Amino acid sequence: MERHLDEELQELKEKLLMMASMAEKNISLSIQCLKERKEEIAQDVYKNEETINFLDIEIDQICMKLLALHQPMAVDLRYITSALKISSELERIADQAVNITDRSLVLINSLPFKPLIDIPRMASMAQSMLKDSIESFIKKDADLARNVCWRDDDMDEMNDQIFRVLLTYMMQEPASIKRAVGLMLIGRHLERIADHSTNISEEVIYYVKGKSIKHHYTD
Repeated sequence: MERHLDEELQELKEKLLMMASMAEKNISLSIQCLKERKEEIAQDVYKNEETINFLDIEIDQICMKLLALHQPMAVDLRYITSALKISSELERIADQAVNITDRSLVLINSLPFKPLIDIPRMASMAQSMLKDSIESFIKKDADLARNVCWRDDDMDEMNDQIFRVLLTYMMQEPASIKRAVGLMLIGRHLERIADHSTNISEEVIYYVKGKSIKHHYTD
C-alpha cells in the first residue's frame, strides 16, 4: 500500500510540473505575440490552454483518489491538499496568459505608439516568480517560497509605474487611449499572475512548515 501511495504521489508531482511548465511557456508566448506582432503565436497559447485545463482535471481526480483510498496523514495530507490548490492557481495563471494573448491580438492590429520595455520586464518578473514558487515546492524550500511572496510588492510597484506612464501618454495624445488601455490591462494580467504565484508560495510554506502565513510573510 505504501509503495502505491509513493507512486501516485510521484505521478501527481509530475503532472503538476508539466502544468507549471506549460503555464510558464504560455506567459512567454503571450508576450512574444505582442512583441513580434505575430497572430499565429496566439494559436499555440490557445492550444496549450486546452492541455493545461485537462491536466487540472487530472490532478483533481488523482488528489480525490489519494484522499479517498489512502486517507493520508500529516505531511502527505498537506502535500495533496496543497497540490489541489496549486493546480487551481496554475490554471488561473494560464487563464491570465490567454487574456494577455487576447489583448495582444487587438493591439498588433494597430500601430505601436511606444517602445515595449516595461511590459516585457514585468512579464519576466512574473515568470521568475512562478518558476521559483514551483521550485520551492519541489525542493521543500520555505525560504525561497517566502522570497517569492516578498517580490509581489515589486510587481505591484511595476504595474503602478506602467499605469502612470500610460496615463501620461493618454493625456498627451488622446488618440492613443485605446492602445494605452490595452497595455494597462496586460500589466494588470501580469500583476495577477504574480498574485497567483504568491498564493502558490503560501501553499508551499503550509506544506513544508504546517502553518499558514497568508498576509504574514515574516512569521
